[in-house]
Amino acid sequence: MYPLSEKLSRVRTSPTMAISDIAFNMISAGKEVIILSQGESDFDTPPNIRNAGIRAINEGKTRYTFGDGIPELKRAVCHKFKRDNGLTYDPTQISIGTGGKQVIYNALTATLNPGDEVIIPAPYWVSFPDMTRLSGAEPVFIEAGIDTGFKILPDMLDSAITKKTRWLIFNSPSNPTGAGYSHDELKALTDVLVRHPHVWILSDDIYEHLTYDEFSFSTPAQVEPRLYDRTLTCNGVSKAYAMTGWRIGFAAGPKELVKGMRNILSQSTSNACSISQWAAIEALSGPQDFISASKLAFQRRRNLVVKMLNEIEGIECPVPEGAFYVYPSISELIGKTAKCGRKINGDEDFATALLQETGVAVVFGAAFGLSPYFRISYASSDETLKKACERIQDFCANLK
Repeated sequence: MYPLSEKLSRVRTSPTMAISDIAFNMISAGKEVIILSQGESDFDTPPNIRNAGIRAINEGKTRYTFGDGIPELKRAVCHKFKRDNGLTYDPTQISIGTGGKQVIYNALTATLNPGDEVIIPAPYWVSFPDMTRLSGAEPVFIEAGIDTGFKILPDMLDSAITKKTRWLIFNSPSNPTGAGYSHDELKALTDVLVRHPHVWILSDDIYEHLTYDEFSFSTPAQVEPRLYDRTLTCNGVSKAYAMTGWRIGFAAGPKELVKGMRNILSQSTSNACSISQWAAIEALSGPQDFISASKLAFQRRRNLVVKMLNEIEGIECPVPEGAFYVYPSISELIGKTAKCGRKINGDEDFATALLQETGVAVVFGAAFGLSPYFRISYASSDETLKKACERIQDFCANLK
């Protein structure tokens, strides 16, 4: 048996992927399963973007590119930040990666050392803590529950900062809760960060365009210009343009940091797919009407799911400001027993029994660092969501 790296003891398999794998295996065995565990839009990539990819193939744009992105895409990203966020960058401040996850991983790898700390609000996207640990640092969690709308408060952030703090990882709208920070809420946090000049900010804005009702998106470097030189603003085309499989993420930040990320790319994956880069240019620079159309659909689906879940005795489901997730509390269901005989001692028991009895796959809250909750992705058809919620209603009604 060959020994494996000690680093592997610091990470776990992504719980969201693990649950999806179980669901897919059930489907392969002939069982009917409704998968609400994946953070992926059910819409097709818009035709103009697909056609841009086809053109790139037909024009022979299939060779190696610059390691961290073609100049044309970097210019498109600069234009996007100026247009959407009022932030000015030049191409030397832009990093293009194989999805947003790689961009964030490269940034942490380029900056973290053993003994460093990274503040991560909980609930969090499942990969933030493990990428931190893989980089040799330690995650420091700030729990923000349903009472604060799943948002950290200024005094909570201030108390978590130490001389070892290197980064705050910030995600709004959030995966898994869909919670979004208003301009004023964000300004209160950036006021704290201004007082701690050794702390850098990594802002994951991947759900920027998926916001609902009257909510208006803001990003830290936009709200507080004094943080511009120590903020890495991360984004991508996966969520807003239904391009998860194209694998294009990008970030803008200080030149020296971007240079370090470029060095990591040069010795790991090198460039992102050339075809996907040309398609991403069309996504960022072409017509944006797809976003408004998909937002209307997601908002309708959000309202459907929130309404049906809140009809269940023992479940409390807040209305999220953005993304395509809900994060309901099941605190009143803890201690009950499912029809299959499994006692609900926590949200993992709830999700396991729900999948076993009803074929509905959700992600348990402990995977995101805050229990007892579960996450539903409502990036599915209205009919599918209605059927899934009806099954969840029946499942909860049969708890004893």
